[in-house]
Amino acid sequence: MRTDQIRQGRLSGERSGDLEHFLASMDADRWIAEVDLLVDMAHLLGLSRQGIIEEAPARALMAALLDLHDHGLPKEAFDERFEDIHAGKEAYLIDRVGEDVGGRLHMGRSRNDEVATCVRMRLKEEIIALVRSLVDLRQTLLSVAAAHTKTVMPGFTHLQHAQPTTLAHYLLAYEQAFSRDTARLREAYARVDVSPLGSAAFASTGFPLDRNYTAALLGFSRPAQNSMDAVAARDFVIEVLAAAAACMTTVSRLCEELVLWSTAFVGFVQLDDAYCSSSSIMPQKKNPDVAEIMRAKAGSVAGELAAAVTIVKGLPMSYNRDLQEATPHLWRGVEAVRQSIPLLSGMIGSAAFNTGRMAAEAGRGFSTATELADVLVRDYGLPFRTAHRIVGRAVRHGSLDLATLEGAAREAAGLSVVGLGVTQERIDAALDPRHAVAVRSIVGGPAPAAVAVQLSEQNELLRRDATWAEETDAALNQALEHLILESRRLVA
Repeated sequence: MRTDQIRQGRLSGERSGDLEHFLASMDADRWIAEVDLLVDMAHLLGLSRQGIIEEAPARALMAALLDLHDHGLPKEAFDERFEDIHAGKEAYLIDRVGEDVGGRLHMGRSRNDEVATCVRMRLKEEIIALVRSLVDLRQTLLSVAAAHTKTVMPGFTHLQHAQPTTLAHYLLAYEQAFSRDTARLREAYARVDVSPLGSAAFASTGFPLDRNYTAALLGFSRPAQNSMDAVAARDFVIEVLAAAAACMTTVSRLCEELVLWSTAFVGFVQLDDAYCSSSSIMPQKKNPDVAEIMRAKAGSVAGELAAAVTIVKGLPMSYNRDLQEATPHLWRGVEAVRQSIPLLSGMIGSAAFNTGRMAAEAGRGFSTATELADVLVRDYGLPFRTAHRIVGRAVRHGSLDLATLEGAAREAAGLSVVGLGVTQERIDAALDPRHAVAVRSIVGGPAPAAVAVQLSEQNELLRRDATWAEETDAALNQALEHLILESRRLVA
């Protein structure tokens, strides 16, 4: 196959292999090679519909494109003597059907709008897949939470015992976070869903293209409004990477806790062996390696975001070759999330939670002291700050029994809780972790009734997100099936 046809007019001389490798984007282009053929087909249909290309070359070109679509691109199209897959594919077509035919496909188009269209198309597919994965993960969290609405456990702040909660309340906190990650991806999809095709290098083209037609063929909601912005914009890359980094940050936090919970020190969870590894020297070891790798990948995705922002931030309008370097960061970031979410879902779904150990720890560390202070306020009329000081002083003395509380009240507030009517029985009831959970029944609380409301609301939101993914994917597939059908009709 010929050398890079794009250089033959303005430039001369041969490039070294090192230089070709430095400039080539073939590794990243493998992500978009298949959709690039669809972009070619849509552009060719648009040229034919507008009478810009005659019937005979249009049919010959479409036949060659359909053959590549049906059988795949040859490996020589990815040769690094071409700077990218677009040039490699065009060279293959010219070799196959001749320049008089193959050289007409690029009328009214630049690689600038071509690659921007390909990246957006491929990214739309990835966003739908990520939303589906998050839906599955959230379903797992909701299902496990529904089975543990009465499983009392300690809640923590600063990694210290804080107040009792339930495992359901804890898992729903993460489900809420992942539901926001889903929402961010859905919102980003709407901004990705615009077609740059027809913007050419940046100033559009003098050919009478119908950009609405080609946008519809490729499953886009509309064409981009400004041709310069269409080829230069990569804020959609940054936005999706930001959503990916936020999602992986949540993944990392959950994995961090699973790592801690699975230690002998805590013993709250037993992870399935499939998600663990052993030691090459210590035969007793069961290490939570999958959770640890996910925790690390969160850092990698954050790095991909930082790299993309840094690459784009200094670029003038409109297209600059620097943008080629931003795209691999997008695919690496997306791939890390795509790999991690199903594994996390499986790890949560197969985990065995030690509910007895959780219950035993729920009241440790004076974790129900807040409820005792609240009882002094609600039942005995003390100001909260006074009650807080009394209970805090009792904790300092090492006990929350009636005698210690009475001494703390006299010492810290100059009053008698016994005189107020406080009894040991009332103190014991307040210090019961199950009581502390049960009274926290307002919206968002850990009480079983409040958790039931959260489960119902989040399941409904989950259904809407699942429906969005299915309907959006179906509409996109329908558009692309229509594109292939129209392409075959042109040849027939």
